[in-house]
Amino acid sequence: MSTTDTPLNASPAVGKRGMSRKFKAYLALTKPRVIELLLVSTLPTMIFAQRGFPSIGLILATLVGGAFAAGSAGVFNCYIDRDIDKLMHRTEKRPLVTGEVTPREALVFAWILGAASIAILWFGANPLSAWLGLGAIVFYVVIYTMILKRRTAQNIVWGGAAGCFPVLIAWAAVTNTVEWPAVVLFMVIFLWTPPHYWPLSMRYGEDYRNANVPMLGAIAGAKVVSVQVVLYAWAMVACSLLLVPVGRAGWVYTIAAVLAGAWFLYESHALYNRAQGGDVSNKGAMKVFHGSISYLTLLFIALAVDPFIGSPIIGG
Repeated sequence: MSTTDTPLNASPAVGKRGMSRKFKAYLALTKPRVIELLLVSTLPTMIFAQRGFPSIGLILATLVGGAFAAGSAGVFNCYIDRDIDKLMHRTEKRPLVTGEVTPREALVFAWILGAASIAILWFGANPLSAWLGLGAIVFYVVIYTMILKRRTAQNIVWGGAAGCFPVLIAWAAVTNTVEWPAVVLFMVIFLWTPPHYWPLSMRYGEDYRNANVPMLGAIAGAKVVSVQVVLYAWAMVACSLLLVPVGRAGWVYTIAAVLAGAWFLYESHALYNRAQGGDVSNKGAMKVFHGSISYLTLLFIALAVDPFIGSPIIGG
C-alpha cells in the first residue's frame, strides 16, 4: 500500500467525525436536558386528560412538536445570550462560544425548529396546541431572555412560566381546550421553578455576578434565598393537592403528592436551617436542586398511573 492511499482512505472517517461533531453541537444548542424535563410532564398530562392512553400518533406529534418548540427556544436563548455565556464557566463550552456553530447557523436552526414545531402540533394535534407552542417559544425568548433575565432578580419567576406551557399543550392536544386541571398543573410547575432554579443560581453565583445577570441566588444572601425557597415549596405542594377537588385525581396521585411534597419540604427547610446558621454549602444547595427534579418526576409518574388505579377521590 502506498503512502498516498492513507489520506484518501481516511477522509470518509474524518468527514463522519466532523458531521457527528456538528450534530452534537446543534443538539447541545437545544438544551436536551431541559427538553427531557419538559417531556416528563407532557405524556403524563396527556394520559390524565384522556383518562387512558391517547393514540400513538397524537402522543408522538405532541412529544415531537413540544420537543422542537423547547429546542427552538433553547437555540434562540443561546444565540441571544452568547455574549454572557462566554463569561460563565457553566456555559463557556456552548457551541456558539466555542465557534463550533456560527451565529447565523444557530439562528437559522432556531427558526427551522420553531416552524417545524408549530406545523407538527397544528397538523398532528390541533391548532390550539400549536398556538400554545408558539406562545411558549415567544415567552421564553422575548419575555424571559430578552426582557427579564438581565433586568430583575424575579426573572426566573415570571420567565419560568415558559416551562409550564407543556402541560397546557398536552392537555389541549387531547381535549382541544384548556381546563382547570391543566391550569393547576401549570401553577404547580410555575411555583416549582424558583425552588428548583434558585439553589442552582446559588451554586453558580460567581458566574452570574461576572456576567451581570441578577439571579436571586447570586445577588442575595443564602438566608434570603432559603426563605423564598421554603415559601415557594409550600405554595407548590398546596397547589399540587388542588388536583384532587379540581381534577378528579385519585389515591395514587394524592398519596404521591403528599409524600413527595413532604420530602421536598423537608429538604427545603433543611436548606433554610443551614442558611440561617451560616452553614450552607454548594453541595447543600445542589441537593435541593436535584431533589426538585426527583419531586417533579415522581409527581408526574403518579399522575400518569392514577387513571388506571382506583377512582377519583371526589366526584368518582
